[in-house]
Formats: sequence, structure tokens, C-alpha cells
Amino acid sequence: MKILFVSDVSIQDVIGGAERVLFEQTTRLAAKGHDVHILTRRLPSHQSDCDVIQNVREWRYSVNQSNAVTFFVSTMRNCKKLFETLAKTNNFDCINFHQPFSAFAVMMSDSCKKNSKVYTCLSFAFEEYASRNAEPHSLIKKIAHSLHIVSRRRIEQKALNQSDRIVALSRFTRDKLLNVYGFPVEDIIIIPGGIDLVRFHPADDKRAVRERLHLPTEKMILLTVRNLVQRMGIENLIIAMREIIRLVPDIYLIIGGTGPLKEDLAMMCRRLNLDRYIHFTGFIPEDALPEYYQAADIFVLPTIELEGFGLVTLEALASGTPVLGTPVGGTLEILSRFDSGLLFADKSHEAISRLVIETCKGYLNQPDKLQLDSERCRRFAEKYYSWDNNITATEALFLESIKY
Repeated sequence: MKILFVSDVSIQDVIGGAERVLFEQTTRLAAKGHDVHILTRRLPSHQSDCDVIQNVREWRYSVNQSNAVTFFVSTMRNCKKLFETLAKTNNFDCINFHQPFSAFAVMMSDSCKKNSKVYTCLSFAFEEYASRNAEPHSLIKKIAHSLHIVSRRRIEQKALNQSDRIVALSRFTRDKLLNVYGFPVEDIIIIPGGIDLVRFHPADDKRAVRERLHLPTEKMILLTVRNLVQRMGIENLIIAMREIIRLVPDIYLIIGGTGPLKEDLAMMCRRLNLDRYIHFTGFIPEDALPEYYQAADIFVLPTIELEGFGLVTLEALASGTPVLGTPVGGTLEILSRFDSGLLFADKSHEAISRLVIETCKGYLNQPDKLQLDSERCRRFAEKYYSWDNNITATEALFLESIKY
């Protein structure tokens, strides 16, 4: 098949879940012999308008990000123009949309009408915007904020409406598609995300990994890797650490990632006198990430909202690291299937501290329990969440959609 993926992100630098899904699907389909292309916007980090990454050709259109209007207009014009140029020389069998802006621009073209179209819904654009941008106080800014949300919702709905099939990575996302946009359940296919089981695996020698990363070798290590934004709930985890260190003093929390709340969270740690117990790594590069999972005893996911699937949960489990998470979105789905005892009672810092303390004490009192749980985590990831499973189902759906 000749497949075009249309996205608002790039596979040049994998910095989040959206990039990870796009990278794994495109490169693995290319490795199976398919002719795979990506159409996306050109980012400041890009050196050219086109690049080949692991046999995937990524085409990029320019955008003017001076303001919201120039961004939207340049996206619609330049993305549509680039798609029409590609369509003249490429007879695409299937188009797979991953985000709404580029998708909407492509769908404005008559050249798109003959193609089979599949939309992979990772999250809702208007919800992501609302989560990242608090409602302002002034009336004019409130109106602008509302317009941003409404426009994103309408663009996304139009892109979804014009697709032949919709893919959700979880039942949580499928149910939201049903409730928010009212799509018939038969139009939505659930294909869970996956995990690179070769790249993410338990450590042969956890102590040696910790030494390489300059981490404490004798402490119980908690890890979270998140964008430092409001919806991730990192502040609740930090507050929970006050009670945790009182009952489990030999503990160390690593917070990986960066974002707009970084300085506020660091200041919170200082104000609560937690500097000795919490370390901010900043952004963890992709090649270093597996060792951080291996070094940790427990991965903590304190998400408040919008956890559509949660690839980090799978990365940790594949690395043999138990995950404690809030009962939100995809986390609830994955951990309920594995071990509901790993779910916090709710999203509060009190619930986080209670279960972290209980779990840590259990491991400290029964040293073999952590090893047994580590093995259970790995087996679960292997059984249910490989990228091979995802690609097999995705490939079959694309073939089916050509005849749809």
C-alpha cells in the first residue's frame, strides 16, 4: 500500500505520545514494505521541507505563527497546496489523519475525495487547549479563549465527520467520541497503542543502571515522566511526598520532563523542604528513557484529566516497573486489566500518599515481592501491548478501508 499519514507533529524528534504513535506506526509499516509518507507542518527544529526517516518520507509545509489568524490561514493554504502537489505524483491508497488542523486542510482539497480516509483519535484538540490554557480574567481575552476552544472543536468534528473510519486507542477515547461527537459505535475501531518490547525491558543489574545515572543505589526510587502542565497532577504528587517521607524516609522521587510549570513546581519543593527527596531531570532524551524506567522501583502517574491512553504506563510495565496511577482515562483501563490494586482511590494527594506508602512498605517488608511484581508487569506488557499487534490491526484496517 501507499499510505499518507497527515499529522500536526513530526517523527524527527519523539518528544511525546503523539510523536511516538506516529513514529512507531509509520516506520513499522515501512519496514513491512509499504510506501509510507507523512504530511505535517514544518517546525523550527526542521532543517528542510522534506526528510527521509527510517524509510518514511516526511513532507513539511510552512506556517506563520505570528498569531492565531495567520497560523490558521497559513495552515489551511500551505497544507492543502502541499497535499495537492503530492497527490499529483502519488496515488495514495489510504490517508490516515492523526490531528485535526492538517487533516482539515487536506479535506478542503477535491483531490482528497477519492481516497479512503481513517482518523486516529489520540485526544481532543479543544480539550487539550482548554487544559493547557487557563481561562483569562479580562472579557476580551475570555472571548478569545472561548473562540479558540469552539473553533478547535468544530475543525476536529468536521475532520472526523469526513473520515470513513475512526480509530481510538482505548475504550475511554471511544466513549468520549460517542458522548461528545455522537458517532455511531460501529464507526469506531479500538486499536490499543503498543510498546517497543526490545527497547523497554527490565534491567539485568538495577544497581549498575542507577550508578550510570548517578542515582541513589540504596533508596526506594519513585519515577514520573510527564509534560509539566496542569493536567498531569505533579503538584499533588509533590504534596503527597510530605506524608510519604514521614513514613518511608529512604525514598527519592525523580520527575522527568519539562514544561511551563517547571519553576513553580521546583519552588513548591523548596517551600515544602523536599529538595533532598525530589530531583527534576528536565527533558529525558529518548535514548536515556529506558534506563530511567529500569532504575525506578515504582512509576507514579498522578494525572488529573485527559489521559487518553498512557504510553508511559506501558513503557514502565514493559521495563518491569510497577505503575501506581490515578483512575483517569486510559490509566484506569490498563491498570484495571492488570491489577486494580495499583489504582489510587481518587486524584487527591491523600490518596496518592496512602497507596505509595502501602506499596513501598510492602516491598520493603517482603523483598521478593518487588521482583515477583516486576515479572508480572513484563508478562502483562508482552501479552497485551506490543506494537506488532497494533500494526497488524492497523494494516488490516487500512486494507479494509480501501474497499470500504
